[in-house]
Amino acid sequence: MATSLSLPPYNFLIINFITLPLFFLFLVKKSFQHKNIKLFFFYGWLFGFGFFITNLYWISISLTFDQNFSFLIPFALILIPAFLALFYGLISYFFIIFKSKKIIVSFLIFSLIFGIVEFIRGSILTGFPWNLIVYSFSEQLEILSIISIIGTYGFNLFCISLFTCPAIILLRDTKYDLVVCFLFFITTVIFFIYGSSYKNNFNLLKKEAYDYKIRLIGSNISLNRFYFNTDPVSVIEDLIKLSKPEINEKIIFIWPESILPDILQEELPKYHHLFNEKFNENHLIALGINKKVINESSKDYFNTFSVYDNNLNLLYSYSKIKLVPFGEFLPMEKFLSKIGLKSITNNYQSFSRGNKRDIIKINQKNYSIKILPLICYEIIYSGKLFENSNFDLIINISEDGWFGESIGPKQHFAHSIFRAIESGKYLLRSANNGITAIINPLGIVEKKIDYKKSQYIDFYERRKIQPTVFSIY
Repeated sequence: MATSLSLPPYNFLIINFITLPLFFLFLVKKSFQHKNIKLFFFYGWLFGFGFFITNLYWISISLTFDQNFSFLIPFALILIPAFLALFYGLISYFFIIFKSKKIIVSFLIFSLIFGIVEFIRGSILTGFPWNLIVYSFSEQLEILSIISIIGTYGFNLFCISLFTCPAIILLRDTKYDLVVCFLFFITTVIFFIYGSSYKNNFNLLKKEAYDYKIRLIGSNISLNRFYFNTDPVSVIEDLIKLSKPEINEKIIFIWPESILPDILQEELPKYHHLFNEKFNENHLIALGINKKVINESSKDYFNTFSVYDNNLNLLYSYSKIKLVPFGEFLPMEKFLSKIGLKSITNNYQSFSRGNKRDIIKINQKNYSIKILPLICYEIIYSGKLFENSNFDLIINISEDGWFGESIGPKQHFAHSIFRAIESGKYLLRSANNGITAIINPLGIVEKKIDYKKSQYIDFYERRKIQPTVFSIY
């Protein structure tokens, strides 16, 4: 449980130098006492259960908004951590199978298995790479710069090894074993030196100014709008007021994910009269909005990032690819729907998955910009977010109200820092009930709207670096 305190928003990184060595020491000592492999699986499962139940408790909060789901709260609190803990059970299970008589070899096997299992956890089925050990380094940006080369999973493997190193001091076979421990700490220093140099080189680059602004809206509109028949007109009027359109300035407005209640993508033009007086040909509006597609025998719904002109003509649309299990789609829906279950975030049916994440190329009204769109949950995935690094910005829109007033929004935001460093791109984030921010390619938050605040921030200049090694390869 204590390991959770090393993660955002607490970031007590030093705790990992205690808990991971103790876990490793426990497994090694128990391996001399008995050879019951099944029991070792249980040891790992217990460690994982304590870890996940203390840092993912907020998942159950999403079930409190609809009384139909309230009976599932105890299951979410217990079963999700219990399921994720199975991966940690596999770590100790395979460790005891491959454990060596030499402590250094056992240490390396432990780290490698841990790193591989964490990668599998983030990839298998739909994947859930939330709260990897590496997120303990969220505030050590100079060291974190190394993920621009080796990526989040590569650095996660290194972190596991680094944190477990103190166990070598107690278990070493010879004094030479300490050399391995020393090398990991020296490598950390090298990463810091690299990151400091990377930062200095970035700061020497000349800033390029756009002839337009990208205005990110951070809002604090209650999720009750989905459950109490909130008038969408009032929400639109609040957002327009918050956006403060300026007639003589070119601005792209970014509104959060699924921000408008009960309005589909094709229905938004019906509200043109609300936009008509405030927006003109200098403006574009990008927002999260749901889309309905009618097929011959069915209707499909998509969670989209859509771009409109000032007349609310749809210009570009991206349909979300990575959907949240049970939140946006119901696994085994035909069966589970018969017992009264449905997806949490909409009132009709599961969302359908988009086909492909294409770069949005805005080339009109004197705008010229290439955007990689990521909707909410998609920001947590490392790698395979794009095939071509030839784009200007990452834009992430999110609705974090499902986390309630918990640590969830802060954990979610931390993933944005990692994606910015990995890609070497500015990341612009617009969130409702969450954190809205501009994050530069070093992971530095240049502008920010804190949780539960409603205002806007503008992005209009950048320093451009070459695509990172990780983003290319």
